[in-house]
Amino acid sequence: MLRALLPELESAHVRYAAIGGFGMAAIGFQRATMDLDFVVHRDDLGTLHGILTRLGYGRLAQTENVSHYAHADAAWGSIDLLHAFRAPSVEALQRARPYAVFSGACRIRAVSAEDAIGFKVQAMANNPKRRTRELADIEALIEANVGRLDWAEVQGYFELFELGDEGRQLRERLGHAE
Repeated sequence: MLRALLPELESAHVRYAAIGGFGMAAIGFQRATMDLDFVVHRDDLGTLHGILTRLGYGRLAQTENVSHYAHADAAWGSIDLLHAFRAPSVEALQRARPYAVFSGACRIRAVSAEDAIGFKVQAMANNPKRRTRELADIEALIEANVGRLDWAEVQGYFELFELGDEGRQLRERLGHAE
């Protein structure tokens, strides 16, 4: 599926980046996932919808913030899109860079570790029931990026979602990751 999708995204100049489990794998932490999650610039959603439709995906739901797609063939999986139109998500998208996947056979854009953490903090803030899972992912991202994280940027995400104390406690507990 990615071998079909990624060239389409590149040729159409869709501004996207992998987030979620696959994005985490690109930046250094493996986690099993059953779907693909992308952040996509809001202005490119129409183009991406056309690409996904041509590839056999149907849109199941769309709100101002997210879209959900599924393929008729379960082997192709589902795709969740976070719409980038607010400054933090647009900036994260601009910072995204390509990573080699499939032994270098293709490249996928993914957000930075700090931005991946930011999206995890957002998910945790939006749905407190996901707190345990999101915190485990955040800690794994921190551990996988020892010595490379910009803690001020990470803390900024915790502050943005009114979880500043939790960010400070996490840094205290995992301070060795600096």
